[in-house]
Amino acid sequence: MATEKLYYVNQYQKIGTAVVRRCEEVKGGWAVVLDRTIFYPTGGGQPCDLGTLDGVSVLDVSDRDGEVVHLCAAPLPVGQTVAMEIDWARRFMLMQQHSGEHLVSGTVRAHFGYENVGFHMGSEVITIDFSGELTAAQLRHVETEVNDVIYQNIATEFLYPDTETLHTLPYRSKKELSGWVRLVKFGETDLCACCGLHVSHTGEIGLVKLLSTTKFHNGSRVELLCGKRALDYLNTVADQNREISGLLSAKPFATADAVRRVSQELSQAQYRIVQLENQLFAQRAKSLANAGNVLLFEEDLSADALRRLTDAVLKSCGGTCAVFSGEDGNYKYALGCLNGDLRGLVKSLNAALRGRGGGKPNFAQGSVSATRSEIEAFFSSTVKL
Repeated sequence: MATEKLYYVNQYQKIGTAVVRRCEEVKGGWAVVLDRTIFYPTGGGQPCDLGTLDGVSVLDVSDRDGEVVHLCAAPLPVGQTVAMEIDWARRFMLMQQHSGEHLVSGTVRAHFGYENVGFHMGSEVITIDFSGELTAAQLRHVETEVNDVIYQNIATEFLYPDTETLHTLPYRSKKELSGWVRLVKFGETDLCACCGLHVSHTGEIGLVKLLSTTKFHNGSRVELLCGKRALDYLNTVADQNREISGLLSAKPFATADAVRRVSQELSQAQYRIVQLENQLFAQRAKSLANAGNVLLFEEDLSADALRRLTDAVLKSCGGTCAVFSGEDGNYKYALGCLNGDLRGLVKSLNAALRGRGGGKPNFAQGSVSATRSEIEAFFSSTVKL
């Protein structure tokens, strides 16, 4: 017997009562079926409602051939009348997201002819996949128009046309439909077949913020937020920008220019550091000219600096050069030899010193989990120093 779906009668109903028809233990809890429910099941791209039945947590809700099944944390007696209460903040937030998605999809279709071919209401953002590519400028235009529709506070209509009427309507749908069809209409902006729940007026969406558009398959994927989630996102961005503004002594709308300036200064400083390091490495290499096999330990070298020092020394020492940088138990290494094959040595080094790494036959880089004394002992036994 189908469950009476009160959420289609009044999507704003937060509490109510119902009779338990069936309760069965299943994986993850107890499957409870009521004679009627205010809990919306997952469907139409919208996640299910959460809440309680007589204080028992409802963990998931699904629709199985017209029966709404509530996955509960504890059993409920069959035949008992129970109090239903949904997590209203979650329900309203989801209605805001879903309604905003309709406005965006309808606007994109009207202006660019692209269809919504995929929709996911995630825990952080909504994503919509469109059949064509959208630019950032086009996205800004869509965002402006959608928010104008929100400001107009247009009433949402729910239509249940007969088959003959359905064929005459220009509604959006990912597949051909027949029989009982529910259409959701937002003025002239969108008409779409949808079983999800929506706000009664567009003004309740509050705000739609389009975050990004990226190429996806043969079209584009758009990320967006609506309502309170959009406001929370913008507040977080504003807080971060305010902090950056203070750190860079820049006005809030000048932080990007300030970051570009700091980035350029950092690049110049890094370039100067590399030049000074190369001069130092050249002096070190000169001091080790014709020294033969060399083992060096250095402090706080980057992987690139480690490579450059090893390269400079091996060209002058006339043998194998191994340089380690780090601290006991955690060293990076570079190993080189102008004329020779180090692959066997590198394999033995990694095995003996709990390391990993590799490279070309005459040059390798990696890391080891060993102490300095272990490293020195290894090279004393394998390479004449």
